[in-house]
Amino acid sequence: MGIRFEENPIILTSDIKPSMEGMKVECVLNPGVFSFQNKTWLLLRVAERPHQEEGFISFPIIDESGNPEIITFNLSDPDLDLSDARMVMYKGKMYLSTLSHLRLVCSDNGKTFYEPNDIESKIFGHGSLETYGIEDCRVSYFNEQYYLTFTQVSENGVGVGLMRTTDWTHFERDGMIIPPHNKDCALFGEKINGKYYCLHRPSGIGLGGNFIWQASSPDMLHWGGHKCVMQTRPDSWDCARIGAGASPIKTDQGWLEIYHGADFNHRYCLGSVLFDLNDPSIVLARSVEPIFEPIQAYETNGFFGNVVFTNGHIVDGDQVHMYYGASDEVICGATFSISQLLATLLN
Repeated sequence: MGIRFEENPIILTSDIKPSMEGMKVECVLNPGVFSFQNKTWLLLRVAERPHQEEGFISFPIIDESGNPEIITFNLSDPDLDLSDARMVMYKGKMYLSTLSHLRLVCSDNGKTFYEPNDIESKIFGHGSLETYGIEDCRVSYFNEQYYLTFTQVSENGVGVGLMRTTDWTHFERDGMIIPPHNKDCALFGEKINGKYYCLHRPSGIGLGGNFIWQASSPDMLHWGGHKCVMQTRPDSWDCARIGAGASPIKTDQGWLEIYHGADFNHRYCLGSVLFDLNDPSIVLARSVEPIFEPIQAYETNGFFGNVVFTNGHIVDGDQVHMYYGASDEVICGATFSISQLLATLLN
């Protein structure tokens, strides 16, 4: 249903310089998207690790002082499990194979991006809740501020962090607003009946599952009224896990959300859902089939193939210019018609 940019992929790993000497950019993925200074901006997730030596696996973490530390294991060690390219398991302890930070790039035409010269482009994790990095930021603008919800990762778990800025130079870090295990937090772009709302994704262990939940808050910091609003569907493209994309789009018919779903083969597609305008916990319609699937070579092959994943877009009238990560390695774009998405949902 979406029309891919002819220029796809628009950002490669080779386009992004490592954050420090001795590191290699393995993945550029899942950008938050916003408008600022009459330009389109992407807040990329950049995943790095050291150049690898034969016979060893090396990866970085951040200590509590904010300094990088390199951990190395011998590939012949029987306690090492590398069955998932995204993770390193050693003696039952999980690490990430790369360390992620956030990187700003901007564009005058929405398709050719570069790092700015007048703004510090790198945002790193720090503190005990971000020792494994920060990931997958969603950007929302209201109250004359940009709100950044992102994933904080450490050996303590995976939770949702919040930052705020007005100028992309000075940031207020509000810490973790939703505790582990949680991610995929997307803010609604305005108050509804006097409260802020968000979508988020806890992960059930045993009972429950990887479902989309909703919460409300009086101040963006204290979240309650949690409700499970969407579940995975058996024998479907979204049977294993689902999660919110970017901020829901307000339409006359309801709040339109593009979300991701995966099956048990870890194939990620995109779907759409419509929430009630006045009570966004009510699902009015949900797509049966995916609206966007990994079919191009750059979406099916890569660091972690068969993945299309979005958490950012620009709305321009009836058009949604969606930016997405493909194969957990490169950045791409596609354009959707809001009216077409609504017509498909409501029919």
